[in-house]
Amino acid sequence: MNIVHLKYAVEVEKTRSISKAAANLFMGQPNLSRAIKELEESLGITIFKRTPKGIEVTPEGEEFLQYAKKILRQIDEVEKLYAGGKNETQHFSVSVPRAGYISCAFAEFAKHIDMSHPAEIFYKETNTSRAINNVLNADYRMGIIRYQKVFEPYFDAMLHDKGLDSRLIWEFSYVAAVSENSPLAKKESFSLSELSDYIEIAHADPYVPSLPLVDVKKAELSEHVNKRIYVFERGSQMDLLSNVPNTFMWVSPVPQEVRRLYGIVERQSPENKKIYRDVLITRKGYHLSELDQAFLDNVNKIIAQLQGFSCNR
Repeated sequence: MNIVHLKYAVEVEKTRSISKAAANLFMGQPNLSRAIKELEESLGITIFKRTPKGIEVTPEGEEFLQYAKKILRQIDEVEKLYAGGKNETQHFSVSVPRAGYISCAFAEFAKHIDMSHPAEIFYKETNTSRAINNVLNADYRMGIIRYQKVFEPYFDAMLHDKGLDSRLIWEFSYVAAVSENSPLAKKESFSLSELSDYIEIAHADPYVPSLPLVDVKKAELSEHVNKRIYVFERGSQMDLLSNVPNTFMWVSPVPQEVRRLYGIVERQSPENKKIYRDVLITRKGYHLSELDQAFLDNVNKIIAQLQGFSCNR
């Protein structure tokens, strides 16, 4: 096995085709097939399974390819670091839940990026499962995942098994975000049964390891609601909330500038007892860079502001 073989395997996985991978690698298909076979024989595993529908990755292959991608990424970083002197490009990547307070922290963080050096900044909003995979596959250096506190044992076990470090960022209860023109906006609080007359804006991709999706949805979605719009893009969620008065969405506390921008308000229900946790995850042994820490400092600053607002309102 050598580095070239790793690159071959990763390209085949990306294209799911020996012929397409060979074309991308500027080599003949027979030579690529032979190289993949030699790699599999040297490892004693089958990485790819040939089917009538094309190439499929075996479970053993998935595990191997995760390691291969990490090795190739590390080699790339070393080459960049020492090619022509010290690499001055600033790198930052984080995969996060769809949360207004985190996006505000990221915007504040972005204002202070050093403009005298090149920068590659990646910020991805997604669900918990994909955030975990993004960090595991070394595509993202950090992730923030969200889950109900009652599911903490599932996530603790899963993160430990996958070799991920974690630490709590914030623990909170959801608030209902509604248009300032909504009837709910005229109340300081409301009962959950009142939501039956409203449309819930929701995410369709909640995730808890080892639990069926149907059970997770039961735990996440409001039982008093039978009308929902599932939207994955946070900007669209805000547009719906601000323009359709009979909608609402359960969200983490929203910074004042976001509420003012979209014309929405927060309302609470004493019956809502669910506690959520936002948790930072990194690969085992990963040391935060200066950019990582700067982003997290802004996250903590926004949280402190929201906690102060919550105490005073």
